[in-house]
Amino acid sequence: MIKNDLFLKALKGETVQRPPVWMMRQAGRYLPEFRALRDKYDFFTRCETPELAAEITVQPIRRIAPDAAILFSDILVVPRAMGIHVELKDNLGPIIPNPIRTMEQVNQVYVPDVNETLGYVFDAVKLTKEMLNDEVPLIGFAGSPWTIFCYAVEGKGSKSFDTAKGFCFSNPVAAHTLLQKITDTTILYLKEKVKSGVNAVQIFDSWGGMLSPTDYQEFSWKYINQIVEALAEITPVIVFGKGCWFALNEMGKSKASALGVDWTCSARNARYLSGGNVTLQGNFDPSRLLSPIPTIKKMVHEMIDEFGKDKYVVNLGHGILPNIPVDHAKAFIDAVKEYGN
Repeated sequence: MIKNDLFLKALKGETVQRPPVWMMRQAGRYLPEFRALRDKYDFFTRCETPELAAEITVQPIRRIAPDAAILFSDILVVPRAMGIHVELKDNLGPIIPNPIRTMEQVNQVYVPDVNETLGYVFDAVKLTKEMLNDEVPLIGFAGSPWTIFCYAVEGKGSKSFDTAKGFCFSNPVAAHTLLQKITDTTILYLKEKVKSGVNAVQIFDSWGGMLSPTDYQEFSWKYINQIVEALAEITPVIVFGKGCWFALNEMGKSKASALGVDWTCSARNARYLSGGNVTLQGNFDPSRLLSPIPTIKKMVHEMIDEFGKDKYVVNLGHGILPNIPVDHAKAFIDAVKEYGN
């Protein structure tokens, strides 16, 4: 039994004394102990070495004590397992030297044996669970098929992903074939993460907001929902689509246990659009953690008042920024713990 199960209770919609809190990218660059490891090991070495991934996962639990841990990994481990070569360049982010632009290239991408290609992730889950010692739940995650597709086709990050979108519209058969392969791999991957011990999973649709509402249904939500349907029987599933407020109504009808909301959508609108019954997660602007500590605490309490303490998980509206002082991150967590006292 997990000692602090507030997060799992909120995902089930149970009444709680206060909402649980964690932060996207909490195992990351704002922590000096993380930066020390980053200076010694390159990115994929950290992802692929279970001892390092587990250590990075528990660092914020020791330092700022959120109500859940999220496994240190990356969404791009999935395309790497599918035979898509990914490099990480300093200050440039992920680069795919041979982006996918033809049906012939799509046919070369395969659905792998996840235990062979991603076994290091499952080992990291098991090791992390030992280190956490049932203090808090552990979240596993994956990128949405659309978000992975964006990197695979564009070849790098982008402000608009016009090339990826253009591929969908000019070559829809190839696009859907690739999206389905990513979906099938992601389902196998997340199911194995659950078997290895994660207590919930989150799907990050970082680039969903690039699509129009109609195209979102066809090229993103359809595939996310396949993952939700496949996983909901065995674990709670959180769906976070950045800039996807327009899809909250459709998402709210799914089997997702919670929906992430970014900071551009008010609590009131998010509750209304999602139908009012599903747990919501979010949505503090990450840049707001640069505010003075008393302001952070006041704004966090106001945010909880707006969402309501039940069916709510306090989080940021996207990942924590590298330049946030640790005491400000801790103030965010502490503000939630002090709520209602």
